[in-house]
Amino acid sequence: MPIPGAIIVPHPPLILPAVGRGQERGIQATVDAYREAARRAAEWKPDVLLLTTPHSVLYADYFHISPGLAASGDMGKFGARATKLDVRYDTELRREAIALAEREGIAAGTLGERDASLDHGAFIPLWFLREAGVECPILRVGLSGFSPLEHYRLGQCLARAVEALGRRAVFVASGDLSHKLKSDGPYGFAPEGPEYDRQVTEAMASGDFLRFLTMDEDFCDRAAECGQRSFQIMAGALDGLAVKPELLSHEGPFGVGYGVAVFTVTGTDNARRFAERYAAAERSRLADRKRAEDPWVRLARLSLETYVKTGRQLEALPDGLPQALTGERAGAFVSLHAGGRLRGCIGTTAPTTASVAWEIVQNAVSACSRDPRFPPVRASELDSIEYSVDVLGAPEPIDSPAQLDVKRYGVIVSYGMRRGLLLPDLEGVDTVERQIDIARQKGGIGPTEKYRLERFEVVRHK
Repeated sequence: MPIPGAIIVPHPPLILPAVGRGQERGIQATVDAYREAARRAAEWKPDVLLLTTPHSVLYADYFHISPGLAASGDMGKFGARATKLDVRYDTELRREAIALAEREGIAAGTLGERDASLDHGAFIPLWFLREAGVECPILRVGLSGFSPLEHYRLGQCLARAVEALGRRAVFVASGDLSHKLKSDGPYGFAPEGPEYDRQVTEAMASGDFLRFLTMDEDFCDRAAECGQRSFQIMAGALDGLAVKPELLSHEGPFGVGYGVAVFTVTGTDNARRFAERYAAAERSRLADRKRAEDPWVRLARLSLETYVKTGRQLEALPDGLPQALTGERAGAFVSLHAGGRLRGCIGTTAPTTASVAWEIVQNAVSACSRDPRFPPVRASELDSIEYSVDVLGAPEPIDSPAQLDVKRYGVIVSYGMRRGLLLPDLEGVDTVERQIDIARQKGGIGPTEKYRLERFEVVRHK
């Protein structure tokens, strides 16, 4: 087999004795399992390691594959500069993988690297593998903001590149689990944290790679996971292969989940081709969501699709809209998501048109074509776009952050002519301080400037 097996491993710096200085004994089960996983990898006698890491270069719309002939790294950031590694890259395999990805329409390559040193997500697995005697070259692959399916497809390309060159590769998926397992941990607690670890370790133990693709993106974000997209690429690299799954350990005494798993390839299995199964499930889910859209969201969809298909804005409103859309004025935001990730968001804080309906028509066009963070939406993306519409209530001045609630109120931060706005109930915005800080930065307002605060409520349509 070109890929005889794969391992999932975490990357806590303190697992290395030079960094942990005794703390590593608090995760001894992980240490022991790590050594066992590295021993198995050594037994597979790889020519190359396919290593995915969340801490390499990360772009929303590009997979970065580390360039150059070689790289080195150390644990200096973690107080152990003398702990060093040097690695060689498999340059021929890299060229083949990038060429295959390009043929599949997957944006991947070597552009954009500013720091060539090994990140700790790569360093720590390599340290254990070196300890086990694995000295072969590597291919270091970063993650992206693309959908789970795109990560899976990249894994398929990596596997085809390995086979085309006659290599024997072991896949190393580096990634911690939830960072929110304990209230006294470094990242605090969220109820999604332990639940995420339960679900993802069940998938590891059973070899159910489809779970890596279908776990809800918002849920994963609230759990503050680290390795999910590494696992998705690994699943793609093992597409169509029968595996013997073994969850060697799972623990999280410091508030971050660490899982170690080994997948030994035992043959082929066409039932384990998950890309089309995932795509079919996504088509069904999106169709159900579309059928459930209310008039606010249907109008945003109609406006956007009309503009993308014709290049012109909607000229007349459809019949039968509720009076709340046609007879009232308010600011509104239209947000777009694709593959669980933001794809565009533009809005108005106060009414600029004759009605909420026209506000939505205008802002849907802006969200798909004028958000500077994203390229314009293409016609090929229309079936995968998910919409939400926020209709804003009138803002009211407040005297103190204590009058805010991140779930209920949005915030406007103003200083002179500068102002920044943030909607309520957003992923990753869990505190009032964080909400104000983001809005302040959006408005270009410094932390020491005496800004004013306003709050507003929204009605969210999804």
